[in-house]
Amino acid sequence: MAVRNGEFTEDQLQRLLGIGRALVSEFDLEILLGRVLDAARDLTGARYAALGVLDDEKSALRRFVTVGIDEETRALIGPLPRGRGVLGELIRHPNPLRLADVNTHPRSFGFPPHHPPMRTFLGAPVMIQEEAWGNLYLTEKEGGAQFDEQDERLVIVLAEWASVAIQNARLYDRLERRQGELERAVRGLEASADMARAVPASIPFERLTELVVKRGRDLIDAKVVLLLLRDGDDLVVSKSSGGDPARLTGRRVPADEPLIARVLGSRGPYRFGRRELAGFVGRLGFAASCLLAAPLEFRDRPRGLLAALDRMDGAEFAAEDEVLFGSFAASAATTLATARTVEADRLQLSIEASEQERRRWARELHDETLQELGGLRFMLGAVARSDDRDKATTAVDRAIEHADRAIVNLEGMITELRPASLDALGIGPAIDALVERLSSTFEVEIDAHLELSHEGGRSATRLAPELEATLYRIVQEALNNAVRHAGASRVELRVTEGDSTIAVTVADDGRGFDPGAVERGFGLVGMRERVSLANGALEIDSEPGAGSRISAELPVARATPGH
Repeated sequence: MAVRNGEFTEDQLQRLLGIGRALVSEFDLEILLGRVLDAARDLTGARYAALGVLDDEKSALRRFVTVGIDEETRALIGPLPRGRGVLGELIRHPNPLRLADVNTHPRSFGFPPHHPPMRTFLGAPVMIQEEAWGNLYLTEKEGGAQFDEQDERLVIVLAEWASVAIQNARLYDRLERRQGELERAVRGLEASADMARAVPASIPFERLTELVVKRGRDLIDAKVVLLLLRDGDDLVVSKSSGGDPARLTGRRVPADEPLIARVLGSRGPYRFGRRELAGFVGRLGFAASCLLAAPLEFRDRPRGLLAALDRMDGAEFAAEDEVLFGSFAASAATTLATARTVEADRLQLSIEASEQERRRWARELHDETLQELGGLRFMLGAVARSDDRDKATTAVDRAIEHADRAIVNLEGMITELRPASLDALGIGPAIDALVERLSSTFEVEIDAHLELSHEGGRSATRLAPELEATLYRIVQEALNNAVRHAGASRVELRVTEGDSTIAVTVADDGRGFDPGAVERGFGLVGMRERVSLANGALEIDSEPGAGSRISAELPVARATPGH
């Protein structure tokens, strides 16, 4: 191939244009680099071609891509060059370089063992926006000839095509990454918006937790996402998406477990490798190679954490996954805390409505039913005192007896619904009356000890009405369990008020029960809800044949003036 007047022949121009079109249409950088090296060999007849990519300081090579040397030989040669010797000449002086024998150059270091022999050399820089990006290296022109000026011109043009194509590929990669980031951000906003809409839509808390793990899993393409909420000194898997939910849900992990403590003590998410997460996944009985965990923090208090295990594509979680997951977890924490508050408010309203309903029934039964029965007794008494027939007198006497029993039963019902002494005198007298009534009705020994700091009546030292109602219902349910269901012969009741808390303990010698199996039948759910609403703690210790012990501790709240 000859050059006329410093110009390329028509054939050379067509080949260069074809190569240029092929290069600029390729946006995968790895494929592009391979095409550049193939084109360089094809244009110059070189046996070996390499492209060295400069590091950020432009002082050495951070990558070295080659063609012409097989994998076995490459492995024998050892580490790839870093840009010393003749290769470094193009780094220090980014200009084309042709050598008849590379080994005779003053900066030549020679070749390492097992390296194929190379003599002729042609190099050219690849410049992007007037800055060196890398270098093209060609050796061993076919037939033992030397690289000439024509080869140099062809390689210079190829290097210019390569610089345009590489710049396009880099821009395309940035655009793709940016688009991916925007798409992930949009998905994150959509997921957070879905959760925010769930609260006013009155979605139950259970379904909301399910929405959190499903959205979190989809957001970062994880195999498994777990929602762990704090329960005392532990974190409990409340909900899971992926894996085996039936096996994972309910698993407990101590809050002081190193990995958990690290996440809960942070202000953001953490990524963990296989070795770091061994203890955590071991407690879950789940195999995983990487973990992304973010704290669920609301009002500077850690409520739990959201954990993602492994990506679907097998890759490790990236920095952008960490940012996106952390933002999602922050939204989830706020949503769950808000939902809990809304749920508690609804339950509080429900309990208040129930108490109001009890008062209404008590008032109606007292004002209407008891007065009617009292009137009936008065009229029947008048008939009985008359001179009518003896049989009528006997019938009237029996009617009076029935009426008396009805009055007693209705009085018991009224007290059961809402004892008047609770409102009029306070928690102490109300519990005393309850104990006396149950002791006489069921012939059971109830050893009651009440240590309350307030006096009876409506003094300013009374406990808050809501707290008094909660205490009474706890004692009432616990005593009813003991005397009605457990067949206890002796019950010990303790109510002790301290400076900031009030404790209730009810222990019996009955047949006991399995709290998990009969919870609803024994009214324990209502007790738990009441204690939870009062920000207290409830402990139930019982098993079949061994009696039971119910303990509650509630923060003291005083009645406001006027109550």
